[in-house]
Amino acid sequence: MNLVCERSVLRGAVDIPGSKSHTIRAVAIASLAEGESVIRQPLDSQDARSAVAAFRALGAEIETQPDVWRVAGVGGVPKTPSDVIDVANSGTTLNIALGSCSLLRSGIAILTGDEQIRRRPSGSLATALNDLGASVRSTRANGCAPFAVEGMLRGGATSIEAVSSQFLTSLLINAPLAAGDSHIRVPLLNEQPYVEITLDWLKREGINLEHEHLREFRISGGQSYRAFNRRIPGDFSSATFFLAAGALGENDVTCLGPDMNDTQGDKAVVGYLRRMGANVSVTADGIRVLAAQLHGCELDLNATPDALPMMAVVGCFATGVTRLVNVPQARIKETDRIAVMHRELERLGARVEELADGLVVEQSELHGADVDGHGDHRVVMALAIAGSVIPGRTVIHNAEALSVTFPTFAESLRQLGGRISVES
Repeated sequence: MNLVCERSVLRGAVDIPGSKSHTIRAVAIASLAEGESVIRQPLDSQDARSAVAAFRALGAEIETQPDVWRVAGVGGVPKTPSDVIDVANSGTTLNIALGSCSLLRSGIAILTGDEQIRRRPSGSLATALNDLGASVRSTRANGCAPFAVEGMLRGGATSIEAVSSQFLTSLLINAPLAAGDSHIRVPLLNEQPYVEITLDWLKREGINLEHEHLREFRISGGQSYRAFNRRIPGDFSSATFFLAAGALGENDVTCLGPDMNDTQGDKAVVGYLRRMGANVSVTADGIRVLAAQLHGCELDLNATPDALPMMAVVGCFATGVTRLVNVPQARIKETDRIAVMHRELERLGARVEELADGLVVEQSELHGADVDGHGDHRVVMALAIAGSVIPGRTVIHNAEALSVTFPTFAESLRQLGGRISVES
């Protein structure tokens, strides 16, 4: 699938779908809980459906109706899956499910995913789960999926460098169900706000744990999850593209759904845009961004790697130089987003330099061109916003990945006045 974008003026309000991070955590915790949970306004996307499929395979009964998902959990005792669990493109599902499969009381679970997933390393999580009593093995001995997993978690001590926050999230969600207590040291933690989302869920569930500045955790074993009824907030990672769009050209965009009081780390994008000079107002109804003269600055994106593609585009329209730094983990997402955005922005005419841990972007005169989305939903959306602001015709090849987190993205852009079409 290709997206074709042409210069437009974007005006109006856009509904932002539910948070992927919250939805997948909700599915996992509800599936491990005792009783029936209700998840309201979940993100219905490919990644979320991957989580549903994975936890169904582990015995949860999940009914997915529009706007409401009902989950009858396994009470902390997942069943042995009858087939391979395929998480498709969802790294979050893979990593959380690795921990949940480590709770099996008998049998083996095999987890795999698409080509991108089979290149993304999770070896340090596997090692930590093994330290805590499980048996997790990369079938190709390269630290990547497919993984063969046996239980059961007993507890104990481990140390993990959380290059991806998903590794620590998996341990935090599943260790309370181990037989004994767990002690987890975290000498390196990227993407800290995503761990804070997990901790918020555990606090709401009454899970007993202590931590010292997110660097050392002590988790009591033998605990359980209880059923819940909760509404999923709007996704700031998805809102990033429309918030940034409002700051460009002659645009005026309001995002409906995200809550600035939520724990999502990507709400920091609001601050990034303000630092660059955008006109931003936050009300009870939504977050409104109006176009303004932007200026370059340095942004530390360690906590918000998903923002890198879009902020790289914004940097092209800011006077001076924009430095996006301290985000090396962006290289191990769905794609190497640092290298990919360097390559594709240059095709649009940008002056951009690749760093080991980020990008340096100069104000540039962009023009339409053929670019590649590389099967990465955030790259596709960032390039689509760029294409809606610049002269000429921008064709984004390999754009199918929109379904991963924002299936209605093209329709939402069109509702704001965007000139965007889909070619098969």
